[in-house]
Amino acid sequence: MSAPATAAVPIAGSATSTGAADGADSRRVLRVVGVRKSFGRGVWPWRRHRDVLKGASLEVSAGELVGLVGENGSGKSTLMQVIVGLESSDGGEVQRPSRLGYCPQTPMLWEKLTVDEHFRLYARAYGLDEHASQATVADLLGELHFERYRSYRVEQLSGGTRQKLNLALALMHNPELLLLDEPYSGFDWETYLRFWEMSERRRDEGMGILIVSHFLSERERLDRVYTLTDGETVAG
Repeated sequence: MSAPATAAVPIAGSATSTGAADGADSRRVLRVVGVRKSFGRGVWPWRRHRDVLKGASLEVSAGELVGLVGENGSGKSTLMQVIVGLESSDGGEVQRPSRLGYCPQTPMLWEKLTVDEHFRLYARAYGLDEHASQATVADLLGELHFERYRSYRVEQLSGGTRQKLNLALALMHNPELLLLDEPYSGFDWETYLRFWEMSERRRDEGMGILIVSHFLSERERLDRVYTLTDGETVAG
């Protein structure tokens, strides 16, 4: 079995981490300082570089639900990918824990595998005992109300159900830090509300969560918000 070109790799270690949070804040689970990233366009000698991130910085502590907002194309997803390690940075520093969950905006799944096969695959990738993880999987299926799709292949699922699976896979190992890039894309209103209940409950249990959000109405649900503009983050 080969992975799709855009398949997510479960994060068990840290490609961009420089170590755990220092003693200055023992509850901090994410520290991003001065991250820079540019992309080249065209061919030499007409090649030009576009600076997407020009010194982005942010922090997330355990038990916090933090938002990352900004206009389309501002670099929010790029910053998320740098934090995860899917993109290299041109400079700056990222400190994050090894137990990380990442839910990208576009589900990264294997079309021919069933929902249950995804859970078994990720349990192995995360280093979880398959039998011990069954209770966790059952809880996630119940929370997101898609138990009846366990035997369905991904190619048979709707966009919203794919995103439920995408989110459940990011949560199944109970990460210290959860990164969510518009995770509710395709959700109906009931599932959207359930998503926030799930996030707030895990925040209250001590998980640190960073979420890319576009809706101003969501700001009241967040403990803090960073706005990404002109390649830099502004807290507020």
